[in-house]
Amino acid sequence: MIDFQAIFDTTNHFLLKYLGLSVFKSLVLVGITLLHVAYTTYAERKIIGHMQQRLGPNRVGPRGLLQPIADVLKLIHKEDIIPSCVDSPGVFKLAPFISLVAGATSLSVIPIWEHFVITNVNIGLLVVLAMSSLSSFGVILAGWASNSRYSFLGGLRASAQVISYEIAMALALVGVMMLAGSMNLVDIVKAQISSPYKVYLIPQIIGFFVFMVAAIAETNRTPFDLPEAESELVAGYFVEYSGIRFALFYLAEYFGMIVMCMLAVVCFLGGWYGPFEVPGVPFFWFLVKLYFLIFFYIWVRATLPRYRYDQLMGLGWKVLIPLSLLNIAITGLIKILV
Repeated sequence: MIDFQAIFDTTNHFLLKYLGLSVFKSLVLVGITLLHVAYTTYAERKIIGHMQQRLGPNRVGPRGLLQPIADVLKLIHKEDIIPSCVDSPGVFKLAPFISLVAGATSLSVIPIWEHFVITNVNIGLLVVLAMSSLSSFGVILAGWASNSRYSFLGGLRASAQVISYEIAMALALVGVMMLAGSMNLVDIVKAQISSPYKVYLIPQIIGFFVFMVAAIAETNRTPFDLPEAESELVAGYFVEYSGIRFALFYLAEYFGMIVMCMLAVVCFLGGWYGPFEVPGVPFFWFLVKLYFLIFFYIWVRATLPRYRYDQLMGLGWKVLIPLSLLNIAITGLIKILV
């Protein structure tokens, strides 16, 4: 006879072990990412300060190293004000959590190295793109629920920007999927190492350019920060937010930036592989590439002024989408001829 109780106990043990390991990995990864988010804000302020011949934060702790912690404590203790005229208090309260949780969920399918990925799914690339879209819904809902003209205009801009640049971003990654023959992010990294150039940056240079520009727009970073545009919309979609909810939107923006940089490292720069192995630190090259792309984000913010809204839309529809389609055609020719 079949011992159904033994099968049930074995399955239960396996699920508990798997879930326990996944929860542990999730906590470690989210904790490390939160630390990176905190000190990315510090690095951004220091780097832009030096680029503009200023000192940047240098008062709280040695060389200002405790400034991010002070900022978090300040925002936590500030009063969480909800205006009486908001359209939907529930949506108003929930919007920051949608943006942050969607950004954090993307981390579950991005491999830091071959043996450290929380969920190694065959459609990992699609999951990241879906979570990126969902994160933008938090911005749109915040703009609508605030019942403010400035917030509403910021939400409208965010929705138009998402539609425009997500198309370009997804099309830019089609070339990577064609070369790797998979949407599994671990398989994409391994396919790069098996390729002649060891990275997809060289055959996919057009795709990489389109992806990085679209990623900057997708995360509402300068010079594409039109949804919050301080000069005309005060702060855009989160103008009515304060305290911890403002901090959550702030965290979500930097979470999105780090996730997009991670995705670029995995899809175009060879992931955790490098010219030589570093003993004991298998993710060394992943971090080096990640920090370089984060620096690129900061460099762009310090260098370029904000685009006008018509320029933003024109760049997305008239330049980036045609370039991404050209990249797909070139990739198809490479697959046929090579």
